[in-house]
Amino acid sequence: MLTVEIYSAQSCPYAQRSRMALLEKGVPFELVEIDLFNKPQGFAEISPYGKVPVIRYGDDRVWESAVINEYLEEMFPEPPLLPREPGLRAIARIWIDFANTKLIPAFYKLLVSQDAETQAEWAGELEKHFRFMETEGFAKLSGNGPYWMGESLNLVDLSVYPWFERLPALNHYQGIGLPVDCLRLRNWWMAMQLRDSVRATAQSAEFHVEQYAKYIRSPMFGAIVQEVKRL
Repeated sequence: MLTVEIYSAQSCPYAQRSRMALLEKGVPFELVEIDLFNKPQGFAEISPYGKVPVIRYGDDRVWESAVINEYLEEMFPEPPLLPREPGLRAIARIWIDFANTKLIPAFYKLLVSQDAETQAEWAGELEKHFRFMETEGFAKLSGNGPYWMGESLNLVDLSVYPWFERLPALNHYQGIGLPVDCLRLRNWWMAMQLRDSVRATAQSAEFHVEQYAKYIRSPMFGAIVQEVKRL
Protein backbone atom coordinates (compact mmCIF):
# COMPACT_ATOMS: atom_id res chain seq x y z
CA MET A 1 0.00 0.00 0.00
CA LEU A 2 1.29 3.43 -0.96
CA THR A 3 2.05 5.87 1.84
CA VAL A 4 2.28 9.63 1.57
CA GLU A 5 5.74 10.91 2.45
CA ILE A 6 5.89 14.55 3.57
CA TYR A 7 9.06 16.58 3.98
CA SER A 8 8.33 19.08 6.70
CA ALA A 9 9.82 21.28 9.41
CA GLN A 10 8.29 21.99 12.81
CA SER A 11 8.95 25.70 12.42
CA CYS A 12 7.39 26.05 8.95
CA PRO A 13 3.80 27.34 8.83
CA TYR A 14 3.43 26.22 5.22
CA ALA A 15 4.36 22.66 6.11
CA GLN A 16 1.95 22.81 9.03
CA ARG A 17 -0.86 23.54 6.56
CA SER A 18 -0.27 20.28 4.73
CA ARG A 19 0.34 18.17 7.82
CA MET A 20 -2.99 19.42 9.18
CA ALA A 21 -4.73 18.53 5.91
CA LEU A 22 -3.34 14.99 6.06
CA LEU A 23 -4.47 14.64 9.67
CA GLU A 24 -7.95 16.04 8.99
CA LYS A 25 -8.37 13.52 6.18
CA GLY A 26 -7.01 10.67 8.26
CA VAL A 27 -4.39 9.86 5.63
CA PRO A 28 -1.45 7.84 7.00
CA PHE A 29 1.87 9.51 6.24
CA GLU A 30 5.57 9.25 6.85
CA LEU A 31 7.06 12.46 8.22
CA VAL A 32 10.56 13.48 7.19
CA GLU A 33 11.77 16.38 9.33
CA ILE A 34 14.12 18.82 7.59
CA ASP A 35 16.43 21.18 9.44
CA LEU A 36 16.01 24.36 7.41
CA PHE A 37 19.29 25.73 8.77
CA ASN A 38 21.19 22.59 7.79
CA LYS A 39 19.42 20.97 4.86
CA PRO A 40 20.53 17.44 4.03
CA GLN A 41 22.62 16.75 0.98
CA GLY A 42 20.45 15.96 -2.01
CA PHE A 43 17.41 17.84 -0.68
CA ALA A 44 17.39 20.04 -3.80
CA GLU A 45 16.63 16.91 -5.82
CA ILE A 46 13.50 16.40 -3.72
CA SER A 47 12.47 20.04 -3.39
CA PRO A 48 13.19 22.14 -6.49
CA TYR A 49 12.69 25.34 -4.46
CA GLY A 50 14.75 24.08 -1.54
CA LYS A 51 11.75 24.55 0.75
CA VAL A 52 9.20 22.51 2.68
CA PRO A 53 6.64 21.09 2.38
CA VAL A 54 7.07 18.55 -0.37
CA ILE A 55 5.06 15.35 -0.60
CA ARG A 56 5.71 12.16 -2.50
CA TYR A 57 2.97 9.66 -3.23
CA GLY A 58 3.73 6.91 -5.67
CA ASP A 59 5.19 8.56 -8.76
CA ASP A 60 3.82 11.97 -7.77
CA ARG A 61 6.00 14.65 -6.21
CA VAL A 62 4.19 17.88 -5.26
CA TRP A 63 5.42 21.06 -3.61
CA GLU A 64 3.91 24.39 -2.52
CA SER A 65 1.46 23.96 0.38
CA ALA A 66 -1.68 25.34 -1.30
CA VAL A 67 -1.10 23.07 -4.31
CA ILE A 68 -0.36 20.11 -2.05
CA ASN A 69 -3.62 20.61 -0.17
CA GLU A 70 -5.63 20.75 -3.41
CA TYR A 71 -3.84 17.59 -4.55
CA LEU A 72 -4.75 15.85 -1.30
CA GLU A 73 -8.36 16.97 -1.74
CA GLU A 74 -8.46 15.29 -5.15
CA MET A 75 -6.59 12.13 -4.17
CA PHE A 76 -8.39 11.64 -0.83
CA PRO A 77 -11.81 13.28 -1.28
CA GLU A 78 -13.27 12.17 2.05
CA PRO A 79 -13.84 13.97 4.26
CA PRO A 80 -14.09 16.94 1.90
CA LEU A 81 -12.09 20.04 2.78
CA LEU A 82 -13.57 22.20 0.05
CA PRO A 83 -17.27 22.95 -0.51
CA ARG A 84 -18.95 20.78 -3.12
CA GLU A 85 -20.72 23.70 -4.83
CA PRO A 86 -18.51 25.27 -7.55
CA GLY A 87 -19.37 28.82 -6.46
CA LEU A 88 -18.41 28.19 -2.85
CA ARG A 89 -15.27 26.32 -3.93
CA ALA A 90 -14.27 29.40 -5.87
CA ILE A 91 -14.88 31.59 -2.80
CA ALA A 92 -12.72 29.27 -0.70
CA ARG A 93 -9.91 29.53 -3.25
CA ILE A 94 -10.22 33.33 -3.26
CA TRP A 95 -9.66 33.37 0.51
CA ILE A 96 -6.69 31.01 0.23
CA ASP A 97 -5.26 33.39 -2.36
CA PHE A 98 -5.96 36.29 0.03
CA ALA A 99 -3.94 34.53 2.71
CA ASN A 100 -1.07 33.88 0.32
CA THR A 101 -0.94 37.30 -1.35
CA LYS A 102 -2.21 39.71 1.32
CA LEU A 103 -2.16 38.39 4.89
CA ILE A 104 1.09 36.43 4.91
CA PRO A 105 3.24 39.03 3.10
CA ALA A 106 1.99 41.72 5.51
CA PHE A 107 2.81 39.47 8.47
CA TYR A 108 6.41 38.95 7.35
CA LYS A 109 6.99 42.50 6.18
CA LEU A 110 5.94 43.73 9.61
CA LEU A 111 8.04 41.08 11.34
CA VAL A 112 11.26 42.15 9.59
CA SER A 113 10.55 45.92 9.62
CA GLN A 114 13.50 47.75 11.11
CA ASP A 115 12.34 51.36 11.31
CA ALA A 116 9.32 52.99 12.95
CA GLU A 117 7.80 54.33 9.73
CA THR A 118 7.86 50.95 7.98
CA GLN A 119 6.58 49.21 11.11
CA ALA A 120 3.63 51.60 11.31
CA GLU A 121 2.87 51.11 7.61
CA TRP A 122 2.77 47.33 7.79
CA ALA A 123 1.03 47.25 11.17
CA GLY A 124 -1.77 49.28 9.58
CA GLU A 125 -1.84 46.98 6.56
CA LEU A 126 -2.05 43.86 8.71
CA GLU A 127 -4.83 45.37 10.84
CA LYS A 128 -6.74 46.21 7.65
CA HIS A 129 -6.47 42.58 6.56
CA PHE A 130 -7.72 41.33 9.94
CA ARG A 131 -10.75 43.61 9.73
CA PHE A 132 -11.42 42.55 6.14
CA MET A 133 -11.37 38.92 7.26
CA GLU A 134 -13.76 39.77 10.10
CA THR A 135 -16.32 41.66 7.98
CA GLU A 136 -16.02 40.12 4.52
CA GLY A 137 -15.12 36.63 5.64
CA PHE A 138 -16.72 35.54 8.87
CA ALA A 139 -19.61 37.99 8.98
CA LYS A 140 -20.77 36.97 5.50
CA LEU A 141 -19.73 33.33 5.13
CA SER A 142 -19.68 31.47 8.43
CA GLY A 143 -23.22 32.05 9.71
CA ASN A 144 -23.39 30.65 13.23
CA GLY A 145 -20.62 28.14 12.56
CA PRO A 146 -17.22 28.35 14.20
CA TYR A 147 -15.23 27.95 10.98
CA TRP A 148 -14.50 30.15 7.99
CA MET A 149 -17.43 28.95 5.90
CA GLY A 150 -19.77 27.59 8.54
CA GLU A 151 -20.07 24.41 10.54
CA SER A 152 -17.38 22.43 8.71
CA LEU A 153 -13.67 23.11 8.68
CA ASN A 154 -12.12 23.50 5.23
CA LEU A 155 -8.86 24.39 3.50
CA VAL A 156 -9.32 28.10 4.18
CA ASP A 157 -9.13 27.45 7.92
CA LEU A 158 -6.01 25.33 7.47
CA SER A 159 -4.43 27.87 5.14
CA VAL A 160 -4.77 30.75 7.61
CA TYR A 161 -4.35 29.13 11.03
CA PRO A 162 -0.54 28.69 11.19
CA TRP A 163 0.06 32.45 11.12
CA PHE A 164 -2.38 32.99 13.99
CA GLU A 165 -0.41 30.45 16.00
CA ARG A 166 2.64 32.65 15.32
CA LEU A 167 1.00 35.94 16.29
CA PRO A 168 2.56 35.80 19.79
CA ALA A 169 5.98 35.99 18.11
CA LEU A 170 4.88 38.99 16.06
CA ASN A 171 3.59 40.58 19.26
CA HIS A 172 6.89 39.83 20.98
CA TYR A 173 9.01 41.50 18.31
CA GLN A 174 6.69 44.24 17.04
CA GLY A 175 3.99 44.64 19.71
CA ILE A 176 1.19 43.84 17.26
CA GLY A 177 -1.64 41.35 17.75
CA LEU A 178 -5.19 40.66 16.68
CA PRO A 179 -7.51 43.67 17.23
CA VAL A 180 -9.63 43.10 20.35
CA ASP A 181 -12.87 43.88 18.51
CA CYS A 182 -12.39 41.17 15.86
CA LEU A 183 -14.61 38.86 17.88
CA ARG A 184 -15.44 36.35 15.14
CA LEU A 185 -11.77 35.89 14.35
CA ARG A 186 -10.99 35.43 18.03
CA ASN A 187 -13.74 32.79 18.40
CA TRP A 188 -12.48 31.01 15.29
CA TRP A 189 -8.93 31.05 16.64
CA MET A 190 -10.12 29.40 19.87
CA ALA A 191 -12.18 26.82 17.95
CA MET A 192 -9.18 25.93 15.81
CA GLN A 193 -7.05 25.28 18.87
CA LEU A 194 -9.44 22.47 19.84
CA ARG A 195 -8.88 20.55 16.59
CA ASP A 196 -6.83 17.37 16.89
CA SER A 197 -4.89 18.37 13.78
CA VAL A 198 -3.85 21.61 15.45
CA ARG A 199 -2.93 19.94 18.72
CA ALA A 200 -0.81 17.40 16.84
CA THR A 201 1.15 20.05 14.93
CA ALA A 202 1.13 23.12 17.19
CA GLN A 203 4.16 24.58 18.91
CA SER A 204 4.27 26.93 21.88
CA ALA A 205 4.52 30.70 21.68
CA GLU A 206 8.02 30.42 23.16
CA PHE A 207 9.04 28.05 20.39
CA HIS A 208 7.95 30.49 17.69
CA VAL A 209 9.64 33.43 19.40
CA GLU A 210 12.90 31.48 19.45
CA GLN A 211 12.52 30.28 15.86
CA TYR A 212 12.12 33.81 14.55
CA ALA A 213 15.05 34.87 16.71
CA LYS A 214 17.17 32.34 14.81
CA TYR A 215 16.33 34.09 11.57
CA ILE A 216 17.08 37.50 13.05
CA ARG A 217 20.45 36.26 14.34
CA SER A 218 21.24 34.46 11.10
CA PRO A 219 23.98 35.88 8.84
CA MET A 220 21.40 35.46 6.08
CA PHE A 221 18.96 37.89 7.71
CA GLY A 222 19.72 40.63 5.19
CA ALA A 223 18.90 38.25 2.35
CA ILE A 224 15.73 37.18 4.15
CA VAL A 225 14.65 40.82 4.44
CA GLN A 226 15.20 41.35 0.72
CA GLU A 227 13.22 38.21 -0.09
CA VAL A 228 10.34 39.40 2.09
CA LYS A 229 10.35 42.80 0.40
CA ARG A 230 9.69 41.06 -2.90
CA LEU A 231 6.54 39.39 -1.58
